[in-house]
Amino acid sequence: MDRLVYRYNFAKHVPVDDIEDSLMIAALAAEALHGRAAMKQDASFCLNKKTRVCTIDAETPVGCDIARILTTFITKGYGERAFTVERTEENSGCRKLLCAIGAMIL
Repeated sequence: MDRLVYRYNFAKHVPVDDIEDSLMIAALAAEALHGRAAMKQDASFCLNKKTRVCTIDAETPVGCDIARILTTFITKGYGERAFTVERTEENSGCRKLLCAIGAMIL
């Protein structure tokens, strides 16, 4: 079964620690909107610091809001060319990229 995800690829000039911080703040903002229970049940995202790739589950309102907030933070902080993002399908066999219940930072 395939899942819709947002896949971000970040430019080298964006500090990876800033990406991580922005992702965590985006998740916190989504929690403020949706509540703790929704975060535990529906939020799924992963940042691989080595490859500079962030994947966010796009199949729930929580995930979509995390993606919107992260996009705004990175765009405002580093500009439109700081990253690319695509909405794509990911095979559930690759589910390890989406780390359940919150975040996984690799």
